[in-house]
Amino acid sequence: MNKKLIVLAMVVMFVLSGATLLFAQGPEGNKRKGKYTYKNVYKVCSERGEVESKTPIVSPSDKTMAQWERIFEKKDFDFFKCSNEWKNLSGEDINDIYSYLYNYAADSPTPAKCK
Repeated sequence: MNKKLIVLAMVVMFVLSGATLLFAQGPEGNKRKGKYTYKNVYKVCSERGEVESKTPIVSPSDKTMAQWERIFEKKDFDFFKCSNEWKNLSGEDINDIYSYLYNYAADSPTPAKCK
């Protein structure tokens, strides 16, 4: 009887942990590609002369996951400057950048530690 109870408890825990993964929120883009694309936007933008630095002016850890979610839901990218480069990005590129910023936000399990 005890073995059945233990097995049942393990099955319930397994099902609940799987359900948590299914309902996880956040973008499904490629965060590694997003990091590369995000940095490249600023490199091109600085070559054009709109910003002084080739490195992004905004770090993922400057905002929380909820704040990144709101910015990308509104599709208001003026916050980042370099509007010409943002207009030329594909939907997939924007989703990849969103994934990068969201997954390394200040309140994420692995916040970005440097710019």
